[in-house]
Parts: sequence; C-alpha cells; structure tokens
Amino acid sequence: MKAIIGITSWDASKRELLDLARRMDAGEQLPVADYHLNFATPGELLGELPPKRLATLRAIKAAGAVSIYALARGLGRNYSNVHADVRRLIEHGLVEKNADGRVFMPFEDVIVQVEASLLEAA
Repeated sequence: MKAIIGITSWDASKRELLDLARRMDAGEQLPVADYHLNFATPGELLGELPPKRLATLRAIKAAGAVSIYALARGLGRNYSNVHADVRRLIEHGLVEKNADGRVFMPFEDVIVQVEASLLEAA
C-alpha cells in the first residue's frame, strides 16, 4: 500500500467519497485502497509537509524502525525539532510508533502529486 499526498478541493473529495459509499452500499467488493492525504491548496500542503519534514519522512523510510534520537542524529538536526516533525507525521498518518517507541513508515512508498495547473494558481 502507498501513501498518496495531493491537493484536491472539498467538492472533489466529497464526490469521490459519495461514489465510494454508493459502491459499498451496492455490495461491490472493493480492492485494498492506498492511503490518501489531501490538502486544499499548495500552501497548506507545504505548510504541513515542509522540506525538512519530508526529509525526516525519507530518513524514516530508509532507516526502518528507528528511535527519534537516532533519527535526529542521522539528520544532523535538533532532537526537539525532529520530535515535533515526527509528531506531525504521526498525526497525518504517515508514520507510526511500534511497541518499542521506534517510529516507522507503514507504506511501501509515499507519492506527492501536485498538478502544474494548481501551482500556477498559487
């Protein structure tokens, strides 16, 4: 399963959710879905996932289950800043903690999709 991060309007999300609900109500067998995290604007996406936070996510993916201390050391960043980034990544469902308190990314990959036309509007 992948995590797909993108930009979409509430109207588009609502249409997709209503379609999904209709398919489920009709008894359609649905495949395992990817995790989607959408923001309304490019500014919101970059506000929640700035470059250093995305670098933290990449480092977690590369390391596997890792302590926040080891992660901060590997990134050459302050522990409290990395801890704050990890907390936000957990809140967004992109990172999880195991029983040992180590953080890991539960997805095969994370894809950030931004249409060029949305960037022009920003």
